[in-house]
Amino acid sequence: QVQVVESGGGLVQAGGSLRLSCEASGSIFRVNTMGWYRQAPGKQRELVATITSSGSTYYGDPVKGRFTISRDNGKNTVYLQMNSLKPEDTAVYYCNVPVGPHNYWGQGTQVTVSS
Repeated sequence: QVQVVESGGGLVQAGGSLRLSCEASGSIFRVNTMGWYRQAPGKQRELVATITSSGSTYYGDPVKGRFTISRDNGKNTVYLQMNSLKPEDTAVYYCNVPVGPHNYWGQGTQVTVSS
């Protein structure tokens, strides 16, 4: 069994910054790509960013140049540094951890950006 726990969300003014953390624990031998997704009210869940175990990153167009994903392989932890936040970044942010054939998700952390 794998547990995924996100933290770091909150309320911030436009232009501000937040840092999200996600730790995976449990029966984990090796985790390759870890990622962050988000879902705003009334919208589909969308990809924010992913990072492989070797450090290769991918960003969705809306966050390029503002968000940075990183990870600590020894701790099975992935981070999302969010700068220059906009009201349209308001959403519940979810961490995704694929382990073998299974996809594990955290409970989500709310990020609210006020204008």
